[in-house]
Amino acid sequence: MGFLGNNPPVATKTLRVLARLLSYPDATLRRHLPELRQALKEESALSAARLAELEDLMTWMTGNGGSADALGVEEAYVDLFDRGRATSLHLFEHVHGDSRDRGPAMIDLAQTFEKAGLFLAPGEMPDYLPVVLEYTSTQPPKDARAFLNEMAHIFNAVFAALVQRDTRYASVLGALLELAGEKAKPVKVAPEESMDESWEEPVVFGGCSTKGQTNPSQPQPIHIVRSSTSKNVIPGVSV
Repeated sequence: MGFLGNNPPVATKTLRVLARLLSYPDATLRRHLPELRQALKEESALSAARLAELEDLMTWMTGNGGSADALGVEEAYVDLFDRGRATSLHLFEHVHGDSRDRGPAMIDLAQTFEKAGLFLAPGEMPDYLPVVLEYTSTQPPKDARAFLNEMAHIFNAVFAALVQRDTRYASVLGALLELAGEKAKPVKVAPEESMDESWEEPVVFGGCSTKGQTNPSQPQPIHIVRSSTSKNVIPGVSV
């Protein structure tokens, strides 16, 4: 399908679906999985092999065994994305850590969203990957791929960390690398510090507000809201 060529596929819906799949897997997300599956198939922006991997992830997310299995899916998400830096879904955690550069980078990114007519919901952080993907989904295909390509080194590092943990969520990062025109190549992941040492947000940012990153038991809205009515809305995906 020429994913590495000069004409990237339209991936508007696909990016929104990937954003949703990286969000906390609550009952609302699981209820909308059939629509998300259909959106991926209809747009066909990803290779058949990658679509099959995402299908496996969504099948696992359904928690068909009942409430106990659904709870296990939610617990697995929290355990995966709340334990250390390597799998953090906050992109600037991988670039700036706790340095002073993180604040200006947050402001710049939020302003980029606003220039496109997109505004963060109260308490949302602009570097949260599902938020970034929702913004990217509003851009023309070439611009979207270029934007993703700028973050490919981060995606590859997170991808490698997820592969190391043998989790189906690695398929989502693999899909992002594919849309960025890159191949999903695992990179060496340095041993992580203990959670107490590595996972402390600076007071200035007040900690993460995204569900699954702070209070997984409390429902929270996601993520970017438009200043006017948007088109091509996928159930369970807000843009």
